[in-house]
Amino acid sequence: MNEKNTSNFRMLHTMIRVKNLDKSIKFYVENLEMKLLRKTDFPGGKFTLAFVGYGDEKDTTVVELTHNWDQAEPYDLGNGFGHLALGVQDIYGICEKLEAQGVEIPRPAGPMKHGKSVIAFIKDPDGYMIELVER
Repeated sequence: MNEKNTSNFRMLHTMIRVKNLDKSIKFYVENLEMKLLRKTDFPGGKFTLAFVGYGDEKDTTVVELTHNWDQAEPYDLGNGFGHLALGVQDIYGICEKLEAQGVEIPRPAGPMKHGKSVIAFIKDPDGYMIELVER
């Protein structure tokens, strides 16, 4: 897997819409230990973009949190959204820590059905599912 990347494409970010930007930034930064990379208000469009991630945008895929200022109701996530996935070490310890921080864990850490991976699912403040996969 040490092949040189010769593709003309690179994954930049995944965008999710959030109702309460401060609450979402706090979740991704404090609970999931990401860094707030940048945050920009767009008054003409009445929205704010915040980018969070584990590394610099120039070489790491990040998450774009989009906050529309006039969004009064929570977003309907529909039935097409799957999840974001994060690789972790010590998934049981991470889940204990997240649970103590008040993070909802709808699928506790444990072996994946019909597989060998150990996974868990948590929810962010807007209800987006995040899969934790032990590495």
